[in-house]
Amino acid sequence: MSSLSDEIEKYLQQKLNDFQGKIKIKRNQLAQNFDCAPSQINYVLDTRFTIEKGYVVESQRGGGGFIRVIRVKINSEKEFFQNVLSNLDNTISQRKAQAIISRLYENKLISQRECFMMKVAVQRSNLGVDSSHRDFIRANILSSMLEVIFKLEGD
Repeated sequence: MSSLSDEIEKYLQQKLNDFQGKIKIKRNQLAQNFDCAPSQINYVLDTRFTIEKGYVVESQRGGGGFIRVIRVKINSEKEFFQNVLSNLDNTISQRKAQAIISRLYENKLISQRECFMMKVAVQRSNLGVDSSHRDFIRANILSSMLEVIFKLEGD
């Protein structure tokens, strides 16, 4: 049995597919359709439609407010690489790092084997340092791996 969050995600994914990767929704209306609190819609958008997973979510508040969800296409490997590096900000969580790696695999920019190895390399259990340094080290490892992959692909 799938959760309410899964159902909301499936619905939004289907809408994105129907409308070429760009939708505009009213949060309160969507919450009414799913008989849930508007905060449940926010939760789904915040956790399942992130930039790491290839989405931009824009919100306009007020009486006529809406939420726009856009599926971002990777136009080039170089563009994706630059975007990832600019968003690393010297630290990255395990969840975000693995989402970036998954997106690389889904867009056929890395092999399944590379995906697995990269995910293992950024796991907290394999970093062997205290939490205050972990996200910093993970960002450096991910950045280095991406540099190698994209430089080798370009040669």
